[in-house]
Amino acid sequence: MSNYNINTKCVQGGYTPGNGEPRQIPIIQSTTFKYATSEDMGKLFDLEASGYFYTRLQNPTNDMVAAKICDMEGGTAAMLTSSGQAANFYAVFNIANCGDHVVASSTIYGGTYNLFHVTMRKMGIEFTFVSPDCTEEELNAAFQPNTKAVFGETIANPALTVLDIEKFAKAAHAHGVPLIVDNTFATPVNCRPFEWGCDIVTHSTTKYMDGHGAGVGGCIVDSGKFDWMAHKEKFPGLCTPDDSYHGITYAEKFGQGGAFITKCTAQLMRDFGSIQSPQNAFLLNLGLESLHVRMSRHCENALAVAKYLKAHPKISFVTYPGLEGDKYYSLTQKYMPSGTCGVVSFGFKGGRAAAEIFMKHLKLAAIETHVADARTCTLHPASTTHRQMNDQELAAAGITPDLVRFSCGIEDAADLIADIDQALAQV
Repeated sequence: MSNYNINTKCVQGGYTPGNGEPRQIPIIQSTTFKYATSEDMGKLFDLEASGYFYTRLQNPTNDMVAAKICDMEGGTAAMLTSSGQAANFYAVFNIANCGDHVVASSTIYGGTYNLFHVTMRKMGIEFTFVSPDCTEEELNAAFQPNTKAVFGETIANPALTVLDIEKFAKAAHAHGVPLIVDNTFATPVNCRPFEWGCDIVTHSTTKYMDGHGAGVGGCIVDSGKFDWMAHKEKFPGLCTPDDSYHGITYAEKFGQGGAFITKCTAQLMRDFGSIQSPQNAFLLNLGLESLHVRMSRHCENALAVAKYLKAHPKISFVTYPGLEGDKYYSLTQKYMPSGTCGVVSFGFKGGRAAAEIFMKHLKLAAIETHVADARTCTLHPASTTHRQMNDQELAAAGITPDLVRFSCGIEDAADLIADIDQALAQV
């Protein structure tokens, strides 16, 4: 459906039923698949034929939904994972192994920061974190001879910094490595990073794509634009024979548009098994069908809330990239002119204590770990998602002790503001 607009792709992408087939994507709730001969199945294990043999690697329902997201992003191949965390891990680990190095934005989501800074360091992969506002010179200085990728978020969670995708892509490509961008908050409805030089996109589909708090999931999409063979000395996993698949060289056999996802599926999903369940993929697709409608309301509500908070005497700061005057407003107009996301971050003149009192008195907005849901939810990151960080790390991530992340749902904006107003009255 590449010739259709994003709104139509949200509704009908990824699956076209034939005559007499189900109108809705079918749930293939099966762990395994039957074949007539061992030779037929053997071709699948050798990557000589396409098909399914075990849902731990691939499943038809998942692939239909992945194809929709791939089409929405403008990519060449995609795969679903069990969570956004798994998607980010796979996307990096697919090309960076023990002894390698990655450059990452410092304002990424706390869970991703811990994945990189703690867990993947134990696996022998080093990370250098740079400010998304760094100069080109500072960014280039972060690269090392063993750097294999650059990672950032379109809109950082919860700092709401906006990544200058072109600047980071330019630096990545100058050093012969791909740019990986987590596009969870913007979604392809509001931003398509491939159009700005990004090479790999990841998503926590748990957020806006699902939109209803129904299923955890993730997705990886390949742009098909990065030439792995042009930098084959950096990416032996893609550009040299894989002994576990009879010497297949992914970049040669599956080409620039298919090598990354094929290796990620054939190797990482085979060995780690972080598959999204077909049932969750079905629920995800239901969410995708209304994504373009919901994102518009999320952004509309968030802008109204941001304007209200900006004028309130008890609020010390408001961060919302779609708000005129915001530090990232100009980048927003460049990369996301139609809207950003539904999340507003703000702080209190009364500090952390005021933030805690405010949170206790909210009635409509629920305190949840979740974000980017049809229902409004809120969180105090310093004491929850980012509580493992020290003050210096929090500052680097753009988080203050009094910061509240407020995720505007698709309710009436007047009701959201009234709830905020009555809670602020208690501060």
